[in-house]
Amino acid sequence: MTLRIGIIGCGGIGQEHARRLHVQLPGARVVALQDLRRDTALAFNEQAGLRARVHERMEDLIASPEVDAVLVASWGPAHEAQVLACIDAGKPVFCEKPLATTADGARRIVEAEVAAGRRLVQVGFMRRFDAGYRLLKQTVTSGAIGAPLLAHCAHRNPAVPDSYVGDMGITDTFIHEIDTLRWLLDDDYANVQVREGRKTRHAHAGLHDPLMVTLQTRGGVLIDTEIFVACRFGYDIQCQIVGETGAASLPEPMSVTLREGGRQGGAILMDWKRRFIEAYDVELAAWLADTAAGQVSGPTAWDGYLASATAEACIRARRSGAIEPLETMARPALYDPR
Repeated sequence: MTLRIGIIGCGGIGQEHARRLHVQLPGARVVALQDLRRDTALAFNEQAGLRARVHERMEDLIASPEVDAVLVASWGPAHEAQVLACIDAGKPVFCEKPLATTADGARRIVEAEVAAGRRLVQVGFMRRFDAGYRLLKQTVTSGAIGAPLLAHCAHRNPAVPDSYVGDMGITDTFIHEIDTLRWLLDDDYANVQVREGRKTRHAHAGLHDPLMVTLQTRGGVLIDTEIFVACRFGYDIQCQIVGETGAASLPEPMSVTLREGGRQGGAILMDWKRRFIEAYDVELAAWLADTAAGQVSGPTAWDGYLASATAEACIRARRSGAIEPLETMARPALYDPR
């Protein structure tokens, strides 16, 4: 079965996914594109050789009988309306993070999906599909380190553009740790705290960098995460889970160790796309297989809602300087573990 995919949003990640579906992954064909900048969609369609229909409006793409499923890769504030339209049309949808830019927006998506009576939404939290994270998850779940007690994480970027401002360290960067740690620990969050320390001189005027975020799960696990997006030296993702009898760390990306000039070392990645390129392949291949089977086994709308709610609590904690409780709606039965 070949799924006919419509893509909303033809920026960087939308183009990456379109090429992945067009060239690398079997079982899919990109048949429709839509972007607020129609010229961008037209140019990409020709350059990539997709031969897709370019729609003026996202509503037309979603309603098209030629489209079996939709991939949303537009900017975050547009996600809620686009995903709701897909649910209303009864079409499976893969939505890049965030599911919505507010907890209320994500809640409305959850409620719409519950009303539809079936899971239609997968959220693009690709770290769950990364080989290193999956190995770490297996180690924790196996009991090899005993019951988890602590987690230490870092999310470092060499630099970010001037458009990266305000709370984007939480909503665009830390959002990945929010989802991944819930999944690794199989535990929800109880409270959050955010602290600002000394600002690096490499951070531009609209950004305070780095940040330190502390989470506590309902089961009592304490998590600290360094968010440092102007670290200069590379794209560096770290995660260590400390248990009662041992500790397990996320494997480093494979690289060759060199000895030269009186030094020993190896290269550090500078690009997030290279770090998780294989995870994106696995993620979309799994979504295609699930969609063909009429199911969702990846990150759900419920996961997207909890990530948005946690991010909002982190923003409140940053403003207040206090430990802020995390309060969420009750989990609907639709999202009970299967």
